[in-house]
Amino acid sequence: MQMSNEEYAAYVRAKMPKSPLWADVGKAFVIGGLICCVGQGFLELYRALGAEPEDAAAWCSVTMVFLGAFLTGLGVYDDLARQGGAGTLVPITGFANAVASPALEFKTEGMVTGLAAKIFVIAGPVITFGILASVAYGLVLWLTQIL
Repeated sequence: MQMSNEEYAAYVRAKMPKSPLWADVGKAFVIGGLICCVGQGFLELYRALGAEPEDAAAWCSVTMVFLGAFLTGLGVYDDLARQGGAGTLVPITGFANAVASPALEFKTEGMVTGLAAKIFVIAGPVITFGILASVAYGLVLWLTQIL
């Protein structure tokens, strides 16, 4: 059966399920907001326990990354992401999920070729760019200070 590109596009549009856009946007907003509220709660807890603002922020980040990876390992974060969509990708927990998910998916291949090789499949380019950019920015800052 030969179809033109336009006929095929019309066929695909007819078969494609309709996405409830505003419901998806609302769920992403609520779930992303709840994740951020949990993070703010940890920040306030660490401040109440006497941590300096910078230390409290660091501990909050560490806690949220741990929770993201831990919930990914339990399979809870994936269920949350199915409901919340982009709302689960934006907070720091989404980064933890992006690192932990490929590692868990390939753990059956072994510690080196599976877990260690695949852990940075998604997050690796982000980490690499962040490190290289910070080195470049640091060099520019250093050069402007000595000149």
